Amino acid sequence: MISLDSRIMYVSSTAQLGVVGSGTKLRFIQRGSRFIAKYSGGNIQRGCLVGKIINETLEWHYLQYEQSGELHSGRSTCEIIEGIDGKVRVIEHFQWQTRPGSGTNVFDELPPEPDINNLVSKLSLETQSKRSLASQ
Repeated sequence: MISLDSRIMYVSSTAQLGVVGSGTKLRFIQRGSRFIAKYSGGNIQRGCLVGKIINETLEWHYLQYEQSGELHSGRSTCEIIEGIDGKVRVIEHFQWQTRPGSGTNVFDELPPEPDINNLVSKLSLETQSKRSLASQ
């Protein structure tokens, strides 16, 4: 089973009736076969989805507060694919429950965010080493 835990994804392809877009980012937390994700960006002020993984299939329900001030929800069945680079792609087939329509969106994993504290520590050590060498 592919784990979604701690993965951050963006929308790489949006259906004509979809509201999410390239500015929308999703952050996943998974425990066993259950997961949640919070998302925002683009036309979405705030969204949440809750679901489960069954083999290589995701099923989730979503609720989103849109920039327009509207609140909408739906359900999705998704294919999950892990590439040879280890990154995950999700192909979502959604059905709106609060408005007419359905469609397909594609989510791709972003690279992990850098640990800023670790980078600052490394830069500080490098700067101290260079100063030490220069003073000798």
